[in-house]
Amino acid sequence: METEELHSDREQVTRTDQYGFERPTGSGSDSEPLREQVSNYEAVLRRRAIKWRKLLQGSRVERSLRMKRYIRKGIPNEYRSLIWMTVSGAQTQMEKNPAYYKKLLEMEEDPRLVDAVKTVTKDEEKSFWLLDALIGKIVPDFYTPTMIGLKTDQEVLSQLVKVKVPAVAALMEKHNVMWTLVVGRWFICLFIDVLPVETVLRIWDCLFYEGSKITFRVALTLIKYHQASILEANSFAAICEKFKEIARGSLVQDCHVFMQKIFSEPGRLPLVTITKLRKCSRAEIDAQS
Repeated sequence: METEELHSDREQVTRTDQYGFERPTGSGSDSEPLREQVSNYEAVLRRRAIKWRKLLQGSRVERSLRMKRYIRKGIPNEYRSLIWMTVSGAQTQMEKNPAYYKKLLEMEEDPRLVDAVKTVTKDEEKSFWLLDALIGKIVPDFYTPTMIGLKTDQEVLSQLVKVKVPAVAALMEKHNVMWTLVVGRWFICLFIDVLPVETVLRIWDCLFYEGSKITFRVALTLIKYHQASILEANSFAAICEKFKEIARGSLVQDCHVFMQKIFSEPGRLPLVTITKLRKCSRAEIDAQS
């Protein structure tokens, strides 16, 4: 009986992540390889937690190359709220406007973004200010009536793919597949409900520190890494299906490896290039309106 209970507890651990969410169906939650992967990643988190504890002892959270390097390697969950609030500027805004949140409790917001942030902060006011930083500064004009920011960044991605993965860009043009059909959900949800929870949180670690160019790195990595698979598609429907598959593949399950790849697979991605592409794309969209 005791052995059966232990087996049941172990099975439950592997079927849910550390935040209590069920792992996606088909992720092989009962498999030994996944249990080993989870165990290995937990060991990584323990090592990172020790390093972060030493980094934060007796010092303020400040932007630096060392902080950037630490964030890219992952923020332990016990420090996420502190780091996200500080590096995004949300903490400063909250302190400057102590009564503002209560006046705006009825503000419209995407519940998926709210839930994702509250998973980390466990505090509604902090969640509000993180969303304010996210929507107002990191991805401005994504959630406006015209969604001009979202449309612009999807067009920017299409231009980047032409340069970084030209064969995929050509395939999309050949079959008249609009980018918004295959990556719209990636951008508007910032990968929530698209990639595994821990992978999303690791992406958001970098997003709050480095800004929205991280979304392009993630998208380009998914497309470039799975280029051969995408190019097997020979129809509109098949291309759409391929883009669903690449967001569920083994690459995104191991968030530590995936996050290393987003900083190597796409190559150089200077902010000046993204800014220039955004300006041109915005002008084209405005001209068509």
